[in-house]
Amino acid sequence: MSQELPSGDNTQQVADIQWNEERQPICQRFDDVYFSTDDGLEETRHNFIRPSRLAERFPALNKDEVFRVGETGFGTGLSFLACWQVWQQSNSPGRLEFYSVEKYPLDRTQLKKALVQWPELAGMVEALWESYPSVPAAGWHRLEFNGVVLQLFIGDVLDGLLELCRTKHLRFLEQNRQFDAWFLDGFAPAKNPDMWREDVLECITQLSRRQATVATFTAVSAVRKSLQARGFDMKKASGFGLKREMMAGDFTGPPNEERSWPSSVFSKLNEAPWDLQINPTETQRQVCIIGGGIAASCNARALAEAGYSVTILERHKTLAQEGSGNPQGVLYAKLSHRPETLSQFNLHCLLYAQRFYRALLNNTGANNERSFEAELCGVVQLAQSEKQYAQQGQLLDYLAQYGPTEDFVQRLPAEELSRVSGIDIDKPGLYFPDAGWLNPASACEALCQHPNIEIRFEQEVENVMRKGELWQCLDASGQILNTSHLVVIANANDAKRFQQSAELPLKPVRGQVSYIEASAGSEKLQTVVCGRGYIAPERNGQHCLGASFNLHERTLDLRLEEQQSNFQHLQDDCPSLFSALNTEDEPALRGRVALRCTSPDYLPLVGPVHDAAAMQERFALLSHNAKATIPTPGCYHEGLYISVAYGSRGLCYAPLAAAELLSQIQQAPSPMGAMLRKALNPARFTIRDMIRRKSPNPAVKA
Repeated sequence: MSQELPSGDNTQQVADIQWNEERQPICQRFDDVYFSTDDGLEETRHNFIRPSRLAERFPALNKDEVFRVGETGFGTGLSFLACWQVWQQSNSPGRLEFYSVEKYPLDRTQLKKALVQWPELAGMVEALWESYPSVPAAGWHRLEFNGVVLQLFIGDVLDGLLELCRTKHLRFLEQNRQFDAWFLDGFAPAKNPDMWREDVLECITQLSRRQATVATFTAVSAVRKSLQARGFDMKKASGFGLKREMMAGDFTGPPNEERSWPSSVFSKLNEAPWDLQINPTETQRQVCIIGGGIAASCNARALAEAGYSVTILERHKTLAQEGSGNPQGVLYAKLSHRPETLSQFNLHCLLYAQRFYRALLNNTGANNERSFEAELCGVVQLAQSEKQYAQQGQLLDYLAQYGPTEDFVQRLPAEELSRVSGIDIDKPGLYFPDAGWLNPASACEALCQHPNIEIRFEQEVENVMRKGELWQCLDASGQILNTSHLVVIANANDAKRFQQSAELPLKPVRGQVSYIEASAGSEKLQTVVCGRGYIAPERNGQHCLGASFNLHERTLDLRLEEQQSNFQHLQDDCPSLFSALNTEDEPALRGRVALRCTSPDYLPLVGPVHDAAAMQERFALLSHNAKATIPTPGCYHEGLYISVAYGSRGLCYAPLAAAELLSQIQQAPSPMGAMLRKALNPARFTIRDMIRRKSPNPAVKA
């Protein structure tokens, strides 16, 4: 069941910039400046930073308390940089999250050119430029800077604001109040009226905490009156430079405290809130994670960095011994030009994962932490047919609407792929220069090197049980292995052993990789090559290639027929490389077998674990009317979460999914947006079956 994400059309989405004589950017689309020609940084401080009282509010935060700023109109990113600078100067014990929306993004080159004129921001400009999406595609992009998070939405402002809402049901709009300050920084209302529409201001109101501040360069009467009518105490002040006035104010609450502001936009979206979890878990700081693979490790790191105390229970003697245990895993995802849920999830996960692992590589080297073995050497994706090559062209056309694509992906003929890969390739295809391979075990070890993370090996959990306000993890004999406020199930297919998650539609898929000794010819391979199978560059004198995809077997023994299939795929993909490897001299069987964990729609399950029976009872009306606006939240086990079903894309999916799970535990806006959050919710299969009138019990006929 695919869904299209907001702003997923193929219209041109890039910034239309002209540079004036002072090398400052002018937006031709709206015939307006991005910032004052006098001093854009001082203008930003005057219009947004000082009226929002950030220098006083940041130091007053408690440890790990989150301060959220929302902005309409990211532009050159100058407001974010000015806010970040004040944050650095404040030495705040809290955490800063900055959310901004932009329909027409600058590309990386334009961004850097616009910001070079302020030497005092040089370090932050360089960091922003390095992390800025190589393809600023539609949807949310998460950028991280040592405790400061920038969430950048590319698309229509209303779409972006709605994607920040935890729910759109009228009864629960209070759950959306997450923001402490707003910068209304779109182009002037007369030139860009869409940024100042009533429904946009309505969303801002619903997302605002009590006493949230709002600041804007405009003093237009219609904007002031609309904000005042919604509960903002707006005051005019002197404008910057030649501008006469600007406005700022505080949110004191809607005029009628008995209800939220009457909402036409939310009335139209008043859907059953089965995905809404209302549990008081935000202040509970002890977490137990069951599992020791890449999903568990990414979740542990995200939680630890947010101040949680994390205990990992791993049944083996070391991390990454099952699905994450191959010596070389490929950072790779299959992308499509179709703006559907799975393809958009793949795109945003890959963009984020490339930044995530590069930062991890840099940090482990700088801090002398345990070595993380990886080579972001590039990935070649071969076109296996003319149809596939045409589809790759459609993908490039789709991405090109957001600006230059060559930093992220290039479509190359066979001779160019041969040059970048170092071997003879006889097919055209795609080249992802920032992707590559990782050793998953060393990645897990590096991720878990954090003072807030404790790992307990040889701890096999057979049962999880709620006792009062705490969760107990027990072994087969009933002995308590751990007690904590929160539990994250991250043990792939073994999640079905627990009563709370036993009915989830997880499916094991057997995968066998093969090892083959490197040769003088194969050592020339410089990139990962993916086609019918994949092969990575030489590591420790051998190549890792694969992998089989066996839906019917669950054994872990090496199979000769699957090794032969891996070799055949390599021969089909790269005949010259295959001939250089002397496969006939290989021992009968060399490789490794593991069981992937997949779901019916190929998306992972990330979020709270639902009570299926209670959910079926509460939302039974959906089986008769799929659009019923049932005024109750979903039924979830308080403090119990799950992160499984990554298939063969664990390295790609796990980092962003971990950020998503953290946001759900904190009951915060989603780093990937409300639509993708809902698409990953583990309860989706229960709800779909009800809507389709399927029995939840296979033994009962519908």
